[in-house]
Amino acid sequence: MQEPLNNSYPVLPLRDIVVFPHMIVPLFVGREKSVRALEEVMQDDKQILLSSQVDPSEDDPSADGIYRAGVLANVLQLLKLPDGTVKVLVEGVARVRITDYLENEDFFEAKAEYLNEMPGDAATIAALLRTVTDEFARYAKVKKNIPEEALSAVAESEEPAKLADLVAGHLGIEVAQKQELLETLSVSERLEKVYGLMQGEMSVLQVEKKIKTRVKSQ
Repeated sequence: MQEPLNNSYPVLPLRDIVVFPHMIVPLFVGREKSVRALEEVMQDDKQILLSSQVDPSEDDPSADGIYRAGVLANVLQLLKLPDGTVKVLVEGVARVRITDYLENEDFFEAKAEYLNEMPGDAATIAALLRTVTDEFARYAKVKKNIPEEALSAVAESEEPAKLADLVAGHLGIEVAQKQELLETLSVSERLEKVYGLMQGEMSVLQVEKKIKTRVKSQ
């Protein structure tokens, strides 16, 4: 059952990034509408809805240009920079679906409901927990730009849903693919997808590495 949230929330459309629950990410916000949404959040100590744009190149997306599934997030830190942009540190809390937008000229404001996750197949989850954790350690060695704290968070995570989201947040895949992972509510299915995407990316990275080595030796 979807649970409606009691309040309406300011919406921050994201370009080129999908934020998952449990993820803490810095965002640089420059668009006036988005800065106003953040000011509203800071004034009332509210949470914010983060949802990705369907077309990241669009400067002024309409409500239809923003995915309906996103995350409810806490704003941990906010810093106004001299050039007028805002650096904000957000933490994804829960998956939500935007149900409808409210009339607001200053920024996007919407009502939403929680998206409830389902565990999915227990045997699959048990098998994938260790496999995904081990694969991520290998993936990080090949990828090289995964922060140390992400590695330890994944290594220590025993909660299947959290593990899937932590790994998904660090995959170098397209926004549309990440959005699909965000919208996959079966945890076992999400773990399977994350594992498959990691393997696919590792094959590509290893081929690139071989080519670089060959070019160097020539």
